[in-house]
Amino acid sequence: MEEIPVKVAVRVRPLLSKEILHNHQVCVRLVPNAKQVIIGKDHVFTFDFVFGKNSSQEEVYAVCIKPLLVSLTEGYNATVFAYGQTGSGKTYTIGFLWGIIPRAIQELFHHISEHRNIDFHVKVSYIEVYKEELRDLLDLESSVKELHIREDEKGNTVCNV
Repeated sequence: MEEIPVKVAVRVRPLLSKEILHNHQVCVRLVPNAKQVIIGKDHVFTFDFVFGKNSSQEEVYAVCIKPLLVSLTEGYNATVFAYGQTGSGKTYTIGFLWGIIPRAIQELFHHISEHRNIDFHVKVSYIEVYKEELRDLLDLESSVKELHIREDEKGNTVCNV
C-alpha cells in the first residue's frame, strides 16, 4: 500500500468576546519553537504546524496551502481538511476574510492564466461532514448522504457512502 504524506496543522483562536464576558479561560498553550500545544496542565501534542491566536490568514495560507497549490499545478491532487467542534474557527480559516479558499482560487486561476499553453482541468468539492452525514456544499441539488465510518475485519478504517 502506497504511503500518503499527510501534514497536520493546528490553529489556536483567541477567545471570543462572549467567552471573555463569561470569564472563560484559555486552555491551550503553545510551546515556543516546538510545534507543540499543551492542553490543560500537561497534555502535550505535536503537529507539523502550529499557529497561535495572533497568526494571520496569510501566514496559515503561505505555510500550509501554498505548497499544496504548487503541487496541484504540477498535476497532483490536494486535499485540505478542516476539523473541529462548532465555533472553533474552521469557517474563518477556510473562507472568510481572505481565508484559504479565496486565496487558493485566486492563485490557482492566476497560475492558469499565465500558462495558456497548458490544458488545465479543475474539479473542486467543498464537503461538509456533520453528524455522519456528507454534503457537497457546492452542489445544492445533491441530497445529503449518510456516511458510515467503520473498522473492517483487518482493523482498517473504511468509509462507505
